[in-house]
Amino acid sequence: MHYDTALRSYTSKRVEEIESGDILVGIPCYNNEKTIAQVIQMVTHGLAKHYKDQRCVIFIADGGSTDDSREMAKEFQIKPWQEKIVSIYRGPGGKGTALRSVFEAVKRLKVRACAVVDSDIRSITSDWVKYLLDPVLGKAYQFVAPVYLRHKYDGTITNNIVYNLARTLYGKRIRQPIGGDFALSRDVAEFYIEQDVWETDVARFGIDIWMTSNAITQGFRICQANLGVKIHDVKDPSLHLGPMFRQVLWTIFSLMERFENYWKGIKGSEPVETLGHEEYVEPDPVTVDAEGMIQHFKTGFLQFSPLWKEIFCKECFEEIRKATRLGPRNFHLSTDAWIKILYELAATFHAWSVNRDKLIDLVTPLYYARVASFVRQTWEMSSQEAEALVEEQAQRFEEHKDYLIRVWNKKYSEIRES
Repeated sequence: MHYDTALRSYTSKRVEEIESGDILVGIPCYNNEKTIAQVIQMVTHGLAKHYKDQRCVIFIADGGSTDDSREMAKEFQIKPWQEKIVSIYRGPGGKGTALRSVFEAVKRLKVRACAVVDSDIRSITSDWVKYLLDPVLGKAYQFVAPVYLRHKYDGTITNNIVYNLARTLYGKRIRQPIGGDFALSRDVAEFYIEQDVWETDVARFGIDIWMTSNAITQGFRICQANLGVKIHDVKDPSLHLGPMFRQVLWTIFSLMERFENYWKGIKGSEPVETLGHEEYVEPDPVTVDAEGMIQHFKTGFLQFSPLWKEIFCKECFEEIRKATRLGPRNFHLSTDAWIKILYELAATFHAWSVNRDKLIDLVTPLYYARVASFVRQTWEMSSQEAEALVEEQAQRFEEHKDYLIRVWNKKYSEIRES
């Protein structure tokens, strides 16, 4: 079904009644009854504390929760001079449609700035609102990405894949390209609404990286807001991150095709201004089952090694084979091997026109190997020391960018000729 709005008629009426506003804070929500009230509480306090003289709207975009999320959101008392909309969005399920409904409200209310915060964040403070919105309202930034203090094993997909690829491809050091808490100006929201993404899998599974990539390639003014510690419903990488790995990688590779002409011309990277929270706090520990991940990898090798041998270059495959002989205490898959694996995978994805989902499924065990290797390497380190290692790794990705372009072009022409 083609749909022209993500707002239901009752939501449209509420937007009409409110008429206009200065600031809108969107909260995408789905089955978050345990955390939604606290998130709304921090947002309403933050808006009252920092923007009392502005017309503020809190917009909860719910995906049809089957728990009491909407009831909790409706009952929670915000400041009397603020407006609240609790809406079930319409359109394909997923975070993308929730955000589209938020952006439509931004456009119709003609607000100056919009912040979005996730509904499962336990560490949100009232100051997050200021950290996210001030760069838009006071410094004319158009897109504000988050920076969090995270435990070294929280965010393994970002640390080992997304940060490295986004920085190398698009030339901006945005530390959390898939962070769920961000801010933007009205013109960016209006630009996003007009794009042809909303009925695709990218909107369902990869809207965060899509927004960041578009913000960079369109030349919007971008900065980062340091929000301090992030505590949310953390998932153990050994149990839950396979599906997320597939979704994120599929999205990044699809965007690489769309923006090919842009990223092929980018050399190196530059930092973006970081504002917001300043002090350092060591985040709460996140437990990981490295042995379980190594087992996932070794089982994967038994099943998929003939295909891996076809996809990856000889040196890569040898590195993978060598890793299968290592135990948990000395397990290692080198950074350089990992870089080549990801680059050759991107090139293979580009060259294949069918079965791309299967391709990414087949290499998920290699992601587990890399995370287990990172865990072993950083076991004795603080999260700050591990952060330095992540930076070093990102630098190595940039240094190998010529390799990416070479295999990207080569695999594509080989498959087209055969």
